[in-house]
Amino acid sequence: MSWLPCNDPVLGDPLSCDALELVIVPRTRDLGDGFEVRRALPHGKRQMVGPFIFFDHFGPMQFMSGKGMDVRPHPHIGLATVSYLFDGSIMHRDSEGNTQEIQPGAMNLMTAGRGIAHSERTPDVQRKSGQKMLGLQSWIALPSGSEEITPSFQHYAATDLPTVRDRGFTARVIAGSSFGVSSPVAMVSPWFYTEVTAEQGIGVPLDPDHEERAIYLVDGEIEISGDRYEGPRLLIFRPGDRITVKAIKPARMMFLGGDALEGPRHIWWNFVSSSKERIEQAKEDWKSGRFAHVPNEHEFIPLPE
Repeated sequence: MSWLPCNDPVLGDPLSCDALELVIVPRTRDLGDGFEVRRALPHGKRQMVGPFIFFDHFGPMQFMSGKGMDVRPHPHIGLATVSYLFDGSIMHRDSEGNTQEIQPGAMNLMTAGRGIAHSERTPDVQRKSGQKMLGLQSWIALPSGSEEITPSFQHYAATDLPTVRDRGFTARVIAGSSFGVSSPVAMVSPWFYTEVTAEQGIGVPLDPDHEERAIYLVDGEIEISGDRYEGPRLLIFRPGDRITVKAIKPARMMFLGGDALEGPRHIWWNFVSSSKERIEQAKEDWKSGRFAHVPNEHEFIPLPE
């Protein structure tokens, strides 16, 4: 993955970006069957921002009629997944019996805890007609004491999430608190996630109160303290400083972060844990078929060799 330190000449005057710790250029990864994502986290220079330990950006892409996404059942432990769409739809099914069509602007938080399996597929109607797809998937590492909690799933439609509209920008608070309002989503540790769209020339403040903060620039161009950045980029900031992001071109961004966890995490395939032994157990459990099955699904992704 590419990265740029704050004092890199590419970024301009280093005194103007003291608040900026790291700039990550997402690296393209092929997940198979031609499905490519841009991965920003984890990164060699930074494992997490708050509890965000994994961050993928997929699309924009166009599925033709009869084609679609087919992510077969696969397992997770020790994390919560957030699937967030700007365009298209995905059918979520999991081993707890939850079935939910994920649509643009909705919050879908699947907490794996001690273990869950799920699939992600294009819904039948959209597969028949074809659809555009653009979205993000992130993983939230669970804190010590909550890594083995009971699996669960929360869904909030876009209309259920608080939205702040100011002159020239709109912010949808997906999780946690931003811009003076709070999302209804229940969390086991403090973190926040907000979609922000800004018109050209508009400045947007980044709340200084969160311990760790970042902005993922999905598309557009922004300016911070005289330095310009084009999407896609993950900009990670030092704590405490007041930041104003100015849209040089119309911009779509995700503000994210939260409290740092008490320590690093081990990550292997779809498993996250503070314990290497726990990951080895999860590997054996999936290989041996001891995870609960996703109802009405007869395929699965085998454990990588």
